[in-house]
Amino acid sequence: MVRRLLSTLNVEVSGVHQAAFLLAFASIAAKVLALLRDRILASTFGAGEALDIYFAAFRIPDFLYAASLLLTTSAVVIPFLLRRESESIEAARTFIAQLSAVFWVVMIAAAAGAYMAMPALARLVTPGFSEEATAHLVTLARILLLSPVLLGFSTLVSNVIQAHRRFFVYALSPILYNAGIIIGVLWLYPFWGLPGLAWGVILGAVFHLAIQIPSLIHLGFFPRLLFRIRWQDIASVLKLSLPRSVGLGLNQGVFMVFTAIASALGAGSIAIFQLAYNLYGVPLGVIGLSYSVAAFPGFARSVTEGKHREFAEGVTNVTRYILFWSLPFVVLFIVLRAHIVRVILGAGAFGWADTRLTAASLALFSVAILTQSLVLLFVRAFYAAGHTIFPLIMNGIASAASIAVGWGSVAMLARSPDLRYFIDSSLRVSDIPQTAVLALAFAFSVGSVLNAVLLWFGFSRFFRVPLRTWTRPFIEHGVAAFALGGIAYGVLRSTASWFDLQTFWGVLGHGVFAALIGFVAAFAALWCFNNAELARVSGIFQNRRLTDLRGFLKSAIGRIRKTSVVAPEPRSPSEG
Repeated sequence: MVRRLLSTLNVEVSGVHQAAFLLAFASIAAKVLALLRDRILASTFGAGEALDIYFAAFRIPDFLYAASLLLTTSAVVIPFLLRRESESIEAARTFIAQLSAVFWVVMIAAAAGAYMAMPALARLVTPGFSEEATAHLVTLARILLLSPVLLGFSTLVSNVIQAHRRFFVYALSPILYNAGIIIGVLWLYPFWGLPGLAWGVILGAVFHLAIQIPSLIHLGFFPRLLFRIRWQDIASVLKLSLPRSVGLGLNQGVFMVFTAIASALGAGSIAIFQLAYNLYGVPLGVIGLSYSVAAFPGFARSVTEGKHREFAEGVTNVTRYILFWSLPFVVLFIVLRAHIVRVILGAGAFGWADTRLTAASLALFSVAILTQSLVLLFVRAFYAAGHTIFPLIMNGIASAASIAVGWGSVAMLARSPDLRYFIDSSLRVSDIPQTAVLALAFAFSVGSVLNAVLLWFGFSRFFRVPLRTWTRPFIEHGVAAFALGGIAYGVLRSTASWFDLQTFWGVLGHGVFAALIGFVAAFAALWCFNNAELARVSGIFQNRRLTDLRGFLKSAIGRIRKTSVVAPEPRSPSEG
């Protein structure tokens, strides 16, 4: 039995399209478990101090994890590994052993330093917490310092796994990680209290790493003790991975500042912000991340072959498809915000006030579904073209703007009761305290919009793409999204009596029905425009065009076989 299991885990997925489907399926499964994880957390604790402490405890470990990517980023490590393996298998094993040795020394030292400094860091990250809450935070954060060490090394191991096409075991890792967190909530918390939640995260990190170790041993890459390091290789890895790691560090810095602000806004503010952010991240991962990751190899190949016009046209085409899929979700998340939150989080201790405030935050986050998807695409386009500094600078500007808007908005709302009442009334939360947390979701979206616009203009200038190229797609998809939102909202209002909105299935059915009617309206609008993206997508599913479908699939698979699989970017411990 054990031998058969190990054989299954070590199977090589030779077809790239098979690997892509496997990774996509695993990503969906991991997201479903992540939503289940959030539902269990919300129903157990509600949006209160306990969940605030839990989410805030991730801030320092998440920052360390972002720093660990300097040594573990797959886009850098895998090419190095494959080059060394082309010389000899022993050279490849030595490279991984060296990288592992440096990783363990650096990360253990960093975690030990953070452990000692945690009381001071906790007061910096959550200045609004009470002494008791801060003490709990220090305890949880110290436990969670194990997660960036374990997950960072697991990311390094996964580079070896991916390079040798063991995608099955790699795909299981994030699923097991979320399973460990759920075990912590359901079984460890009742025995150990809040520390049990942190130990559940560590259990998930152990699962994430342990499932990959047998494959690592089977491939002969299990790290061994070294006394000599080839620092040239380490320096080369650091140089290439620095821009992206700094960018991720900036993102974590923004979340640290937002956490500090939210800690002073009342119990539950951090939880509301994080839960709404996690919900917004689902369509972002499915649309923005999927398109940008899938398109990256083609972009890089076009640039390498000197086909710059083809590269620019490829980015423009992918942008149109991101508009096609993202704008409907932006509108639906705004119109159906309460239904989404009630279905996914509304249970147990997560009350009606928590639901409404999370729904309002989700509405403000929703704009970033489109803009952050474009950011992911343009960043990869710049990376494929060898321009790594420009997107980093734009990210820095956007991060600074998010922090400034967040801080300024909270202060403005505190000084202007009339402005606060207007905003709260618009989002239907005027009778709920702590609505200032909505300013943080607004600030995040402002930063995302600014980042997307700067990258968009920069891309147009760098690669000489006329701005009018983007006009028609924005108009067509904007009108379709407006039609979707208006019809869906009208259906919600007119059919509320048809469903029992006091039950899970009633709320789910009501939302799905409104969304389906809205999509019909959007597709009708796009059909009137003779929209190219709609024609391309719908043509694939029309029986009368099976010949075109076969040709499309044959062409797509042919292209895929020539393209390397690029795994999704690693996520921070708090995102799962």
